[in-house]
Amino acid sequence: MKKSDQQSKTHFGYETVETAEKAERVAKIFHSVAKKYDLMNDLMSLGTHRLWKKIAIDLLRVRPNHCVLDLAGGTGDLTLAIHKKLNASGKIILSDINETMLSTGKKRLLDQGVFKNVSLVLANAETLPFENNYFDRVIIGFGLRNVTDKDAALKSMHRVLKPGGLALILEFSKPILPGLKPIYDAYSFSILPWLGKTLLNDEKSYRYLAESIRMHPDQAALKNMMENAGFEDVNMHNLSGGIVAIHRGYKF
Repeated sequence: MKKSDQQSKTHFGYETVETAEKAERVAKIFHSVAKKYDLMNDLMSLGTHRLWKKIAIDLLRVRPNHCVLDLAGGTGDLTLAIHKKLNASGKIILSDINETMLSTGKKRLLDQGVFKNVSLVLANAETLPFENNYFDRVIIGFGLRNVTDKDAALKSMHRVLKPGGLALILEFSKPILPGLKPIYDAYSFSILPWLGKTLLNDEKSYRYLAESIRMHPDQAALKNMMENAGFEDVNMHNLSGGIVAIHRGYKF
């Protein structure tokens, strides 16, 4: 395969597809699952995703006056939690590339009475529509693996951070606990698609979820990618035996 052909191809789960096609197919999945996204997260993780997110927000070190970007923030659960840490001068922007997910997030925030200091922006993580050096903190929770050009997204995140700012990536990763991988694989490729089929009549979306996790860079590779994007003092925290990992990097 020629180099130009390789550059025009990417992964959609275990499939190799045209680069332009991936964004459309990912969008279709999230249009499908948006209304029951949070319910499915509770069922799939047995509620553990709430603990993962709490740890991530604690490690984000948000101060009351910060300007924060919740990137690929979907249904707004991270935005809601971060908003509680802000004062009247603080600000948070909930951003997602998917209109249906963003609309679901807007409804959630309004239902909770959260509308001050919050903005919603439809945006592609690879080309963020914000000024340089704009945010004190950027967080992306379980969204990076769905981005077509992850290197571009990381560089975009770095660009919009203020000097001294912190970016945090919460994402599925590779199990490191001995004996965990075969159990995790069996759960991912049997139980997850079954849940999708039973509750949403959508087995394919949850099979893609399992596959996309396997195709995502492991802990060391993602750390290296962040450093190549310009982040410094990059550190990593494994959760649940490496099933999930938190990566943090600073812009100096």
